[in-house]
Amino acid sequence: MSVHGSVRVEHVVTSGTFSLDGETFDVDNNVWLVGDDEEVLVVDAAHDAEAIHRATAGRRVTAIVCTHAHDDHVDAAPALSVLTGAPVLLHPGDHELWSHTHPARKPDGELFDGRVLTVAGIELRVLHTPGHTWGSCCLHAPFLNAVFTGDTLFHGGPGATGRSYSDRPTIEASLRNRLLTLPGDTVVHTGHGQDTTIAAERPHVPSA
Repeated sequence: MSVHGSVRVEHVVTSGTFSLDGETFDVDNNVWLVGDDEEVLVVDAAHDAEAIHRATAGRRVTAIVCTHAHDDHVDAAPALSVLTGAPVLLHPGDHELWSHTHPARKPDGELFDGRVLTVAGIELRVLHTPGHTWGSCCLHAPFLNAVFTGDTLFHGGPGATGRSYSDRPTIEASLRNRLLTLPGDTVVHTGHGQDTTIAAERPHVPSA
């Protein structure tokens, strides 16, 4: 068996609410676990730290990566950090947004464009993709032919930009320059809803 033979992507769906700009919505969130039988990285600790902790199944958690700081993606991050001892990582562009949810707890480390995170012997490269929020980031895992896009890219096109800390031209530029340049068969693991591929979403992003 190859050294990477047991590396896999696992998926937990958690439910809760998303609140911003004085409105609250019920949401189901995708929580992604990337790793092997020994260690795992968590993408977006949403709503239910206990459920996510159960899914880690006793493995060492290397990091809790926040694709962005909307409350539905980070509300369980501090509790999960306590349960696992793993650091919470967030792009500094979203520190203000984070502080709305966790005013007394700062993230433990910073995501930045080009940062490489390793888990189970594979690399995930951070792509800073502002627009849905200023600090939104995606994680590209070439070995898995996958990208974790949070709320930047969905099945059906770009993430929402109608609220504070967001901008439509910015997200479209991020998608054109950072995501649509990935191989077309790259699987897109989104923050909500079903998977898609880069090729399937290219028609949904306006050209410059």
